[in-house]
Amino acid sequence: MEQQLGLVSIIMPAYNCEAYIGDALRSILAQTYLKWEVIIVDDCSQDSTSDVVRRYAEVDNRIKYYRLHENSGAAKARNKGIEMAVGQYIAFLDSDDVWSTYKLEKQINFMRENQYTFTCTSYDKIDENGVKLNREIIAKVSSDYDGLLKTCPGNSTVIYDAVKIGKFFIPNIRKRNDYVMWLSVIKRANMLYGLQETLASHRVRSGSISSKKIDLVSYHWKVYREIEKLSFFKSCFLVFYWVIFTVLKLR
Repeated sequence: MEQQLGLVSIIMPAYNCEAYIGDALRSILAQTYLKWEVIIVDDCSQDSTSDVVRRYAEVDNRIKYYRLHENSGAAKARNKGIEMAVGQYIAFLDSDDVWSTYKLEKQINFMRENQYTFTCTSYDKIDENGVKLNREIIAKVSSDYDGLLKTCPGNSTVIYDAVKIGKFFIPNIRKRNDYVMWLSVIKRANMLYGLQETLASHRVRSGSISSKKIDLVSYHWKVYREIEKLSFFKSCFLVFYWVIFTVLKLR
């Protein structure tokens, strides 16, 4: 399927997010950049997520909803959304995160003006009620593959140009599947460029997959050793680096 130039396809996996997905969708509807579609892939939610989404879809046909046949995890949900996407640009927004009003406009202009194919932005963190936690993560100006091995961009800030570098799909691992995707993208894009403006907010939820960072250590090891095929010693160094600078919040 040919990609539509200028269109941003926003991929949003969803699972039991009735309390937050309305905020995410309203932040998309408020965008000053108007050429977008959002593809919500519901991983068999057991709450009223589908009802919330359908209410928004009824008033804006740029909102598309697809429900998986069985609960399959975020990786398969993301892959289904990417498969359905027809936009030149592939963007990601988690169902409990939100964007600033100018996020797409500023980031797409940043990409066009500099001919970048793979970008991210700075972001901050909010609590379950949307209150800012005074924690801001500033995007690096640029990162190559080795740099990305040390620092993962915020999932809800990333956009890549699918016309120039193609679409990317990810292996079916439960955690860090977004990180595996970025490592695949950068091998073709060569560099990830950061727009150093805070244009997204990541919601910190108790009980979410990413909330207990120390539990992710084994998944980082899996990414480095089994997926990226890095040496034992380099994998040890990278896991140690990640624990020190991310889990202990020294960066």
